[in-house]
Amino acid sequence: MQWESQVEKIKAGDRKTLARLISVIENQQEGYISLLEKLPMGITPVFGITGPPGAGKSTLVDKLIGKAIEEGKKVAVLCVDPSSPFHQGAILGDRIRMSSWYIHPDVYIRSLASRGSLGGLHPKIIEICELLQQGDFDWIIIETVGVGQSEIEIAGLADVTAVVLVPEGGDEIQTMKAGLMEIADLFVVNKADRPDAARYLNHLKLMLAPVYARGEKEIPILQTTATNNEGIDLLYNTLQQLAGTEKQEDKRNVVLAERAYRLIEAKRLQDIDRNQLAAAIKAEREQGNFNLYRFVAKY
Repeated sequence: MQWESQVEKIKAGDRKTLARLISVIENQQEGYISLLEKLPMGITPVFGITGPPGAGKSTLVDKLIGKAIEEGKKVAVLCVDPSSPFHQGAILGDRIRMSSWYIHPDVYIRSLASRGSLGGLHPKIIEICELLQQGDFDWIIIETVGVGQSEIEIAGLADVTAVVLVPEGGDEIQTMKAGLMEIADLFVVNKADRPDAARYLNHLKLMLAPVYARGEKEIPILQTTATNNEGIDLLYNTLQQLAGTEKQEDKRNVVLAERAYRLIEAKRLQDIDRNQLAAAIKAEREQGNFNLYRFVAKY
């Protein structure tokens, strides 16, 4: 297949071709590696929206889409949903909040199943994102599955990562120090109309004070109430400003290195089958001379 002509169609705004090629990548159909090797490096900014379950990420993304459309921009959104434990398909409950945009000509929304990935993303998210960057989009937004402190792969994919929190988090904010708190380019305290919002905001600022004292980057903290469209303009403008800073351009190299690492890791592991490993381990253990590290060294 002439992938170059297909990519040209995507650049011209052909959404049907885009959807089909995403499926080619997602399902690892024949020739998909050749397709990926034909893609020039994309420059469209990628915005990651992550945070714990119930923080209002989908509603925020819905409002950001609206603001971008008001500004005359075209937006692509990748929504990563939890997988069904039975058939590995996506459970699409959160997409109802964005249903009004599905037929808009300047918005492309694709839901992906996490397929058991621990990082709140899809196993082929890097490749799909690279394909989206070939399109005529001005923004690419990735909304992750609700994540915990160790599930932070979005930082290795997005140019700007917004961590969405809610006042109900309370003391749970302390548990995020080693995870979500360290990947944020921007904090968003959503549902800021709740009674404990001011106290929660102070806790967050106090927790970040030692970081700033060491001379590390200051991270914007914004308040929003997405359901009432409050704070959305400032959030939109801040994301756009962050994407254009010199600091974020420096981060681009780190992001690309992380993408390369993930792709190399996946390539090296693609021929490793857990069932075959289990059978080989069983055989060696029956011989009575099993050592985990000698076993791993053979691979």
